[in-house]
Amino acid sequence: MFNQVDEAIKWLESVRRFGEKYDLSRMEKACSLLGNPEKDLPVIHIAGTNGKGSTVAFLKSILLEANYNVGTFTSPYIVKFHERINYNNQDISDEELLKYINILYPFQQKYFEEYHDIITFFELLTLMSFLYFRDKDLDFVIYEVGLGGTLDATNVVSPMICGVTSISYDHIHVLGDTLEEIAMNKLGIVKEGIPIYTTITQESLYPLVKEVANQKNAFYRIIKPDEIRNVQFLEYTSFAFDGETYELSLQGVYQTRNAALAVSMIAYMKKHNMLNITLSQMKNGLRKAFWPGRLERFGNVILDGAHNIGGAESLKETILSMHGDKTIKILYTSMADKDYDSVLRVAESYADEFYLTEIDYPRCERKEVLFEASRHPKKQIVSSPLKALEDLYPKENEILLITGSLYFISYIRTYVQHMTNKLI
Repeated sequence: MFNQVDEAIKWLESVRRFGEKYDLSRMEKACSLLGNPEKDLPVIHIAGTNGKGSTVAFLKSILLEANYNVGTFTSPYIVKFHERINYNNQDISDEELLKYINILYPFQQKYFEEYHDIITFFELLTLMSFLYFRDKDLDFVIYEVGLGGTLDATNVVSPMICGVTSISYDHIHVLGDTLEEIAMNKLGIVKEGIPIYTTITQESLYPLVKEVANQKNAFYRIIKPDEIRNVQFLEYTSFAFDGETYELSLQGVYQTRNAALAVSMIAYMKKHNMLNITLSQMKNGLRKAFWPGRLERFGNVILDGAHNIGGAESLKETILSMHGDKTIKILYTSMADKDYDSVLRVAESYADEFYLTEIDYPRCERKEVLFEASRHPKKQIVSSPLKALEDLYPKENEILLITGSLYFISYIRTYVQHMTNKLI
């Protein structure tokens, strides 16, 4: 048992990250031992390669605007560990985190004695969220899939509605090396008779969506890119969709797709009397939505955690749309287990200057390896990303884009914030 929350988190993060997984039996047995806290949760379930977190943010903000009590479960965190589990825009407190970890600490041993197996870090985190949300006065809880869909720890829930965002190559060692395999894994969250909405952009995958939905007798809608019109970048990102115009504080062409997904899911739930909401509440909620580390701007410094080919291409599209007239400097690092060769090719194609660095994190690739992988004519190694932030801080006609990994964004975001505030 733990007396300090820091000790408790340290233990939780020391638990092995991955275990052999051929089905959801480990989670199902663990939930059963805990009294199945997941069974009665009013869940909205979100999967996809990119855009899951932003879609969760849009859904949460809309529901909060309509005065519902809303929980969210997301990963990874950007600012602090606690933000993974959130209730009505408040992260789980130190006291609550300590309480639930102290329930799971002996439970881990009990499970091992009974089943001779270890519950993984993410499974424990998911179980903790089930217990926490069970004890709250909830109207809705939005679960972001951690990895894939079919065998993800969150996939023991019984959702009211499901959403699948864009599909791209990521975690191919787990999810498969074709878009069809990856999409099939993400669509593994579709349940019997439960509606599924998606913004998958590849037309070649549309028959797969239809097939999975039909097999599950589930209503489905594919929101196609050309359904989102008149995208403009002014004070807000505005777009037209389903006969209405919406505004977003979150920047980026791809955010319009995530917002359209959220709007469509809410509209379905309203139509089927799952909730009561006005159009103005929906629009206000979208406008207020915030999600750190995704095209987040501090002056002329932009942070974005794009770490796969889909995210990198979406980031390029937005940066060139909004800042193509400026000198673009990119400060980049990547986790070693990511396909950074593909991401580098995209990032290099529009960067005027390219800087490779690394952070003190076990999975981070070495800056020298990234430098060798880069083909940019103006590439340079920078040993300290914090020193680079000072040296590269952009002038009025420049953009400094910091990207490549959400772990990198989590590491540097506070420093960017402080430096920007100091210079204002």
